[in-house]
Amino acid sequence: MTQQGAVLQGYNNELVKCIEDLCMQKEELNKQIQQAEEEKNKLQHEIQVLSEQLECVCENLAQKVASRNELDKILAETEAAYMKILDSSRTLLNVLKKEVGSLKHMSELKTN
Repeated sequence: MTQQGAVLQGYNNELVKCIEDLCMQKEELNKQIQQAEEEKNKLQHEIQVLSEQLECVCENLAQKVASRNELDKILAETEAAYMKILDSSRTLLNVLKKEVGSLKHMSELKTN
């Protein structure tokens, strides 16, 4: 029986050693899980910060595009009005030249 007790004791020692090894593996795995969760939380926070920054940039961009579109409209209207002024000025100049020409012609006829 002593020999069977020694064999049983050997099995018991091996079993305890295996259990201790498994416990150490579990502790190491728990550390890795904790590190991975911390990294995940850090990345989620960075994503949230970047998402908020992106939202601000998008809003700012939309405002700038709207301002540019308004400026384009004002510029187009201003250029159209300026072209009308140029046309009116040319018409006025032609009328004035015609009137001056008529006055010269009348004064030449009077002097002759």
